[in-house]
Amino acid sequence: MEYLLKTDKAVAELSSRQRTLGLKERALLLLADGKKTGPELASLVQAEATLIHALLNQGYLAPVRIPAPQTPASAKGKTQPVPAATASTPSVPSPAGEKPPAHPAQPVRGAADTFDGKRSLVTARMFLFDVAERMFARRDPALVVAMREQFRGAHDRESLQSVARELLQRIETEAGSTRADDISARLAMLLPDDIAA
Repeated sequence: MEYLLKTDKAVAELSSRQRTLGLKERALLLLADGKKTGPELASLVQAEATLIHALLNQGYLAPVRIPAPQTPASAKGKTQPVPAATASTPSVPSPAGEKPPAHPAQPVRGAADTFDGKRSLVTARMFLFDVAERMFARRDPALVVAMREQFRGAHDRESLQSVARELLQRIETEAGSTRADDISARLAMLLPDDIAA
């Protein structure tokens, strides 16, 4: 099975103050930790498979292959992901006429790429409320009150994401794109795949 990992080019993009990618693309790069397949990453941020394929073609993501489990007699510790240098195709379907990169850049791991917390609409809402409180309580108390009401009224994924986008735009203006990207990626990890209204 092939998983996706951010490359050196992706790390440079994420650490740069000049953005060449949008929030959704940057969130995908932040989440690419070598432990998620293309479809899993796409579902976390509700992205099309073609977006992930584009990031692969541009050298921001690289496939890694987890070797088949060893038998207990030959196992000498945990198996680690290895670069899929011989992989013929990435784990997401290629649009017609496009080929995956022949030699992807060397992938690297980010320090905060893992998250094992509970996914729920309530957890995501509380996270966003906490972010709004910490960032704007002193600067703009009226904004925090307005956001609190909007978060309380968000009873499904779409409405919560709509309010989150508004908050993320405000954060990007006040604290920069890197901070907004970090919060966007964390939110993607908190939201469950399927939420009952």
